Amino acid sequence: MGKKTKRHLRRVRYVLYKETLLDFREHFWTFLGAFTGIGLIGLLQSNFLSPTDNLFLIGSFGASSVLIYGIINSPLAQPRNLVGGHLICALVGVTVHKLIPGELWLAAALSVSLSIVLMQITKTLHPPGGATALIANIGSEKIKAMGYMYVLSPVLSGVLILLMVALIFNNVTSHRKYPHHRIWHTTRRRRAH
Repeated sequence: MGKKTKRHLRRVRYVLYKETLLDFREHFWTFLGAFTGIGLIGLLQSNFLSPTDNLFLIGSFGASSVLIYGIINSPLAQPRNLVGGHLICALVGVTVHKLIPGELWLAAALSVSLSIVLMQITKTLHPPGGATALIANIGSEKIKAMGYMYVLSPVLSGVLILLMVALIFNNVTSHRKYPHHRIWHTTRRRRAH
């Protein structure tokens, strides 16, 4: 195993170890952030849509909440990954649905697999994004009928709400810092050795 791989494995073990320690302050802020983020999206939905529309709350937001409120130091939880991953996946999901509307199995498989590769290429890997792409194909008829508006709302609007709440609640105390790197909006360039 190369030095680089060993270093990455050590980092992953450290992050997983640190994030799984019992720390009631961490649990409190995780709960408060997730409750507020999802609650705000749900409140907007209940004030602007009928209960059966359910367009603002998509399942992938729950999975994003686990990352951005519960595992805030993970590279997958950083703002660039959260926003970029969801947007790329929403665009891919809608595009594939428009190109292959009649073959659900093919559209679903292409949406998820292309989304993963594009997130890897753009360094915006965010696992819940795969669900965002899938929802564009398997969601209700209302979601499918939205077309590219799905990218703006519920995806972009919801992700921005989750991000704003994460920036507030994950930085309210001195023992939490989010984003992990303050230059989250850029890709790091590797230096040649």
